[in-house]
Amino acid sequence: MIVARTVQEVRQWIRERRWQGCSIGLVPTMGYLHEGHLSLVRAARARGHQVVMSIFVNPLQFGPREDFDRYPRDLDRDTALAAEAGVDLLFAPPVREMYPQEPVVTVKAGALAERLCGASRPGHFDGVVTVVAKLFHITQPDEAFFGEKDFQQLRIVQRMTADLNFPVEVVGCPTVREADGLAMSSRNQYLTAAQRAQAAALPRALAHARERCERDGERDARTLIREVSEELSSAGIKIDYVSVVRDDNLEPVEQIDRPCRLMAAVWVGQTRLIDNVAIDAAAAGANCPEHRGQHPEAAVPGVPLR
Repeated sequence: MIVARTVQEVRQWIRERRWQGCSIGLVPTMGYLHEGHLSLVRAARARGHQVVMSIFVNPLQFGPREDFDRYPRDLDRDTALAAEAGVDLLFAPPVREMYPQEPVVTVKAGALAERLCGASRPGHFDGVVTVVAKLFHITQPDEAFFGEKDFQQLRIVQRMTADLNFPVEVVGCPTVREADGLAMSSRNQYLTAAQRAQAAALPRALAHARERCERDGERDARTLIREVSEELSSAGIKIDYVSVVRDDNLEPVEQIDRPCRLMAAVWVGQTRLIDNVAIDAAAAGANCPEHRGQHPEAAVPGVPLR
């Protein structure tokens, strides 16, 4: 594995691989790698790519009261994990390499970033799409791999890619979870043992709501939102939002009559966690009382439905 710290090094490596006829798969990360990140590497390798992983804690996507300075970093650990996973080029630039001067021209995420996490973190997704656009220009990937845990980010990056005509396919990959269902996140390491146990209520609540929809036939989004909120509150978790949105454009829905996402952001102590599950409108119809038994169960991995 090659470790590059400068844009020039990356571009030279890319030119050489293109000359050899290789395709490029990009896995953008902020480091402190976990199994979720490494699953993206495996997905890129499975599609035959030379894999470029970036590790860059992007200051543009952190607000003034957020955790940029304390965000976990361990480049030596990450380098070893990336090499073991099969990364071909690790791009780990310092801030001054990505932003040699204060950026004046940036990318705006638009209306998709005004709700859900964007309402709580104004400017966050502008910082995300700006750095992703820069990484696309630098690495020129054929495909880029993002986890579905941050589903809003995935849809925004996909829309930016389409709107700005980047010749990149943005691939969404399933959320990787701990044994109790908690979505893997670099921020999980902020949690105390007690908070870690408390946080497991988040995936449980989402799984229960999906069960209510897909098995019991509950299609009213407000009912599911209320039930999830009550379950989270009873676990002592502070809610940022719980919402049911269309899978394709993140618009809120009242009735689940199409593919949707049940999305939530919460605070456990001082740590903000996000998660989501797909709710399949077809599965909801198939599992209404008159059709029950004709559709397989759907569950959050690691979270029992019963």
